[in-house]
Amino acid sequence: MTAGDVTVFRDALFDAGVLVPTGVPGLYGKSKRFLEIFDGVYSWVTAAGCAARPERLEFPPIMPREAFLRTDYIRSFPDLIGSIHSFSGDDVDHKELLRVVEDGADWARLLSATDVMLLPAACYPLYPMLTGRLPVPGRLFDVLGTCFRHEPSSDPARMQVFHQREYVHVGTPVSAPRFRDQWLSRALQLMHDLGLSVRAEVANDPFFGRAGKMLAANQRDSALKFEIVATVADPEKPTAIISCNCHRDHLTGPFGIQTSDGDVAHSACVGFGMERIVLALLSAHGLDTSRWPLAVRGRLWP
Repeated sequence: MTAGDVTVFRDALFDAGVLVPTGVPGLYGKSKRFLEIFDGVYSWVTAAGCAARPERLEFPPIMPREAFLRTDYIRSFPDLIGSIHSFSGDDVDHKELLRVVEDGADWARLLSATDVMLLPAACYPLYPMLTGRLPVPGRLFDVLGTCFRHEPSSDPARMQVFHQREYVHVGTPVSAPRFRDQWLSRALQLMHDLGLSVRAEVANDPFFGRAGKMLAANQRDSALKFEIVATVADPEKPTAIISCNCHRDHLTGPFGIQTSDGDVAHSACVGFGMERIVLALLSAHGLDTSRWPLAVRGRLWP
């Protein structure tokens, strides 16, 4: 594979029928083979976290607009958001809509914003439901979310719609970073056991604009975010497949979440990029799963 040419791997996935192109960058159909690997990874991650007995939740791929705005996501990542708009006019407005569509003009201007947004991160719907005081040990969740981020790309690992599997702890300023560090070590081992060559790196989120550069620098200097990276499409530029984060009170403060002592709670999470892990496995072991190492097959499909 030519370094930097991510389309080589993407086209190989298309040719093998592992992914199905839709004509829109970063939007793909997934084959039975892809989904079988996805299910195996899901079970592998479940087994790693079930002993702690997390509260399991799955949210829709949309969230209330009001709660979305309280997360401050729009300030940090305006280029990634997905706002859901719909038609709310009468018959006359409908005729105008059809005319504009037939003329090939901008018909989206005739739509209006609804009260929901596309979900940018699996854990976001958690925080509005936690307002108030937490129990003494805090709370632990296992969350699956279908997420959207508007960053179309020819890189198959940079999908616009993808799944995040997260373990989320909401607790104290002491328990949150401890949880993050424990899962950083555990997640590295999980990926090593699947035959992936991975490493952890201090990272930052892609904050928008000039002010975002300062936020990113602060995040890196404070080591709030670690990414576990692996080779997917470009051997010279590893891809983040897992993220381990300390949010401090960034997501708890806006929703009035308190520790059992009444202080502002802190949160942390480990997020598994499910599709990216599948792609990393296909890149490492080949597109024919019947030829994968027996140890890997045994862990995914016991």
